[in-house]
Amino acid sequence: MSYVDEVYSMVVEKNPAQPEFHQAVKEVLESLRVVIEANEEAYRKDALLERLVTPERQLLFRVPWVDDKGQVQVNNGFRVQFNSAIGPYKGGLRLHPSVNLGIIKFLGFEQIFKNSLTGLPIGGGKGGSDFDPKGKSDREVMAFCQSFITELYKYIGADTDVPAGDIGTGAREIGYMFGQYKRIRGLYEGVLTGKGLSYGGSLARTEATGYGLLYLVEEMLKCNGKELAGKTVVISGAGNVAIYAAQKAQQLGAKVVTCSDSTGWIYDPEGIDIALLKEVKEVKRARLTEYAAARKSAEYHEGKGVWTVKCDIALPCATQNELDLEDAKALVANGCFAVAEGANMPTTMEATEYFQKNGILFCPGKASNAGGVATSALEMSQNSERLSWTFEEVDSKLKGIMVNIFHNLDEAAKKYGMEGNYVAGANIAGFLKVAEAMTAQGIV
Repeated sequence: MSYVDEVYSMVVEKNPAQPEFHQAVKEVLESLRVVIEANEEAYRKDALLERLVTPERQLLFRVPWVDDKGQVQVNNGFRVQFNSAIGPYKGGLRLHPSVNLGIIKFLGFEQIFKNSLTGLPIGGGKGGSDFDPKGKSDREVMAFCQSFITELYKYIGADTDVPAGDIGTGAREIGYMFGQYKRIRGLYEGVLTGKGLSYGGSLARTEATGYGLLYLVEEMLKCNGKELAGKTVVISGAGNVAIYAAQKAQQLGAKVVTCSDSTGWIYDPEGIDIALLKEVKEVKRARLTEYAAARKSAEYHEGKGVWTVKCDIALPCATQNELDLEDAKALVANGCFAVAEGANMPTTMEATEYFQKNGILFCPGKASNAGGVATSALEMSQNSERLSWTFEEVDSKLKGIMVNIFHNLDEAAKKYGMEGNYVAGANIAGFLKVAEAMTAQGIV
């Protein structure tokens, strides 16, 4: 049995009932096979892969809080500090009922390579809770966030572990967490990113993941003799990533015709009205039915169906494994020629393979959605310098990082004889930097 297969078998055996984590590890190790086999003796001797797939620290804790009726509620809190070889742990906090240890580990493992690809000195981590902020009052959300940080504060810091937002964790939640951290530690430091602009946040952070996705897509198309302007784009999701991906796509001349949430999806052949979508989702925190009610050209459909719409480019921006093999077949049949992930691992392995076999330009999330964490790292820099950069400065740096990520993964794929395989290119480019740092630092 090869070293790759041995390590994958070990991961499955030692981490039972964590299918998302198994999937993430398998996807990475398979595409690294050519690199690992070329260095197998040294890597095996140092147990490099075993160390890579085993988190440095896993934190599980209870989060008790009191609801508006005076009832005590208890949630589970998680933080997985996966790899600090190239910098302090960096990764978001997901607040969603689906959160469990396996999902946090999958996200943290992906984050290692994503953070490496940015070229910035940040390691991989992830955290969160099975708490659901939907339908909760501001006071209840504050009670949860304060309790959550009262335990987590012991393990984080500006040079140790810098959490950020993710699904369910926006500026409101980050604000409550930062306030509690400052209250307990008596420190005003850049320990969390995604903060409000009045207390150390960065301009362009809200837009960063969606904008970054489009900067990379634009570069990928350009390097393959295509352009974004005039193309029809389908997007899933209606959260932060989806909204700003749609906004930037339309700024660059494309037409975005779909978005979705957990109950249904919108088809708007005239192009998504970004201002209305923001009003419905960011201000009212309402369902997409309200978008359809307010716009004559929009059709609302229950359930899933974004990927059945004819398009040139598909951008899955909702959640993991939302785009399966049948969806991939529908997209290819409808003439889609490019897919880039705005969410973390939204495409199943079978769907990814189908895209690659059919010549679709496919970019994995660890590269295409790295704009968010890249801008978080830029926020860390501003906090360290006690400076605040303009929107244009941050946006320019973000675009440079995303263009550079594409060229790095493109060159890595070509160097190892897999031209056009951007999944392998992203994994190889991210892995080599981390592996070199781990080897230099000894057996730790």
